[in-house]
Amino acid sequence: MLRLNSIRELDHLREYLKEKRQNYSTTISLCGGTGCQASNSQVVAEALKTELSRQDLEEKVRLCLTGCHGFCEQGPVMVIEPGNILYCHLSPEDAFEIVYQTVINGEIIERLLYTDPISGEKYITEEDIPFYKAQDRQILSKNRKVDPCVVEDYIVSGGYSALSLVLNNGYTPERIVNQVIESGLRGRGGGGFPTGRKWLECREAPGDEKYVICNADEGDPGAYMDRCVLEGNPHLVLEGMIIGARAVGASKGYIYVRNEYPLAVEHSRVAVEQARELGLLGNNILGSPFSFDVEIARGGGAFVCGESTALMASIEGKVGEPRAKDVHTVVDGLYHKPTTLNNVETWANVPSIILNGSSWFNSRGTKGSRGTKILALTGRIRNTGLVEVPMGIPIRDVVYDIGGGSVNGNKIKAVQIGGPSGGCLPAEIFDLPVDFDILAEAGSMVGSGGMVVMDESSCMVDVARYFLEFLQDESCGKCVPCRLGIDRMLEIITDITEGRGTIGQLDLLEELAETVSETSLCGLGKTAPNPVLTTLHYFRPEYEAHIYEKRCPAGVCKELISYSIDPEKCTGCGVCLKSCAHGAISGENKQPHVINTEFCQKCGICRSECRFDAIQVI
Repeated sequence: MLRLNSIRELDHLREYLKEKRQNYSTTISLCGGTGCQASNSQVVAEALKTELSRQDLEEKVRLCLTGCHGFCEQGPVMVIEPGNILYCHLSPEDAFEIVYQTVINGEIIERLLYTDPISGEKYITEEDIPFYKAQDRQILSKNRKVDPCVVEDYIVSGGYSALSLVLNNGYTPERIVNQVIESGLRGRGGGGFPTGRKWLECREAPGDEKYVICNADEGDPGAYMDRCVLEGNPHLVLEGMIIGARAVGASKGYIYVRNEYPLAVEHSRVAVEQARELGLLGNNILGSPFSFDVEIARGGGAFVCGESTALMASIEGKVGEPRAKDVHTVVDGLYHKPTTLNNVETWANVPSIILNGSSWFNSRGTKGSRGTKILALTGRIRNTGLVEVPMGIPIRDVVYDIGGGSVNGNKIKAVQIGGPSGGCLPAEIFDLPVDFDILAEAGSMVGSGGMVVMDESSCMVDVARYFLEFLQDESCGKCVPCRLGIDRMLEIITDITEGRGTIGQLDLLEELAETVSETSLCGLGKTAPNPVLTTLHYFRPEYEAHIYEKRCPAGVCKELISYSIDPEKCTGCGVCLKSCAHGAISGENKQPHVINTEFCQKCGICRSECRFDAIQVI
């Protein structure tokens, strides 16, 4: 591949590639993201390649192994164009029918269509499926258009057009910064700080040596937005970083990605190498005076390294611990140089803002929260996966219109938004919008975008305990309020879940949580009490039931529950007896069985195996 020495050469390459691809009559976009790979999408891809070769269609049909399509629940998924036909739950055995019936003969394969679990209706096109129809996919929709390891795909789809625009002589760094400020873009990594303001402060900071960093150290349980964007469209993130570097005056950048994301690491490396080869990174980009390069830095999986100063310490080869921000990182950052750090999704928004204008971006969302937001929708929900919605959309619309409501008919109780640093909000306030400021007022946060849906089978006291355990493990221990405060909060909540709690501990727990929030050094400690404070505020009766009645209303906390078998419902089928690994169940064939509480470990396997709802938790 030849190095591009001017904007004109990039434009000529794009036109050449577009003309070349007009030879393809059909495009098959098969999801190759981590979720679909776990469902053997790569095996499906190989089967399709074999079948296309056998039918001598390789020059007419383009098979593209793309990034995540978002509908992880239905993987592997593919979309066939023209026609926007979506097939799901694919297997290698489907390859012949897909090629022969749909590609060659234009026939729809009914059994591969998405079937709505509530109405039973089948949908042919992706755009008509309720999961997709209710979204506004400005970033995620681009995943389907490109193979993340083929830079030509990105260029054909309009990639690096924004970079061409800002390298023109009339497009000054000040103009770039002002356009981002006017767009209202706020950081998508957690804090929601105005991106343009950060860029402006970094640009105005003294010094010739500056850095830009992409924070891809995503560690929230149930969150995988940044991973999928970086896996599926790394050049989009790179282009955003190059534009940001041009705006603030940086000549070096880093993509800090956790090593547990091997596909994201690999695709980032490939993208950087391809961009260097084309002259989109390195010295005199596209023949301009501007020079900028990027290096991949792998994180070791420490949750605290998602915090900006801890991340920078890690890049420098030091222990990943945060430091006080008396002077912000835009002035004193990496190697004590001015540094702009944004997360993957924030960088991915930049090229569209430059190309379409700030008014295009801020036409979506609310006054204080503009644009769209990618959410990882997980938990007790029908449709799990990645969704992209306009900021300001009510939580209720995300849970019910996009998520499809409860997976098993149980009443939905709460959502936990923003990862372990977020709060648990009850179903009664699901009309709240996904908005940085409004969710913060409610005790939660948009955070990186994790949204875990919980139903009546979830104990909110146990949920708070789970997140405290996670944060206890992930706290770096540098500051006393976080190190000891999380430990003490966990001790109190453990007492409550195990039947030793007292009512006086609730006031102590609340006071301790507020103290930790106010006095901790970094964002991990400051937001760690959110799950505790929100569950205390919105679900206090559950805490009181654990304390006064020594009872867990959800039937989760093992020390407060016992298992028994309803003799009226038990048919004596013996399934529970065979499934019990502890020998706690006895009974004759076709006679009601009995659980010996002395041996029962309350694991719940018998309950999940029973088809007659005979296992009771009391």
